[in-house]
Amino acid sequence: FDGKKKEGQKAFLKINKEIEALQELLFAEGKQRLLVVLQAMDTGGKDGVIRKVFEGVNPQGVRVAPFKVPSPLELAHDYLWRIHQQTPKKGEIVIFNRSQYEDVLAVRVLNLKPQEVWSKRYHHINEFERLLVDEGTIILKFYLNINLEEQAERFLDRLQEPDKHWKFNPGDLDDRKLWDDYM
Repeated sequence: FDGKKKEGQKAFLKINKEIEALQELLFAEGKQRLLVVLQAMDTGGKDGVIRKVFEGVNPQGVRVAPFKVPSPLELAHDYLWRIHQQTPKKGEIVIFNRSQYEDVLAVRVLNLKPQEVWSKRYHHINEFERLLVDEGTIILKFYLNINLEEQAERFLDRLQEPDKHWKFNPGDLDDRKLWDDYM
């Protein structure tokens, strides 16, 4: 197993160097845009993926947009307003830490809006993404999958390791109770 892990790490370093070079070309050309969408349950590893995959890239051309609970200002606008503001400009890579899909998923599971509202959002989101693509944005979407047991272990790590305490949010346990609904 260790031999395969070392092979994988070596291959990853090579890929990471390629990402660095391609990001510089994207930035220098200033014509295309790249949007990377990461979606996962709490503790799914979004932050770790961002740190690892984009390690070494030029920070001038990469930005992370985390989407938490909408602010009052964001709630005063249509639900895609805050998302659209974070899309990449020409030559830029933007990583969405969570995404527009929360505006269907969380809204639906937590019963924040009636079905007649959230059901229309599937179409809106598809059209929104079509607009971005038509305007020259490449969209790469990733769902980082973990199971309920792995999530429990990661929550415990956050509680037991002092340098991870900041990551623990007691409200995440409420969402954990709704695991089956989210799935």
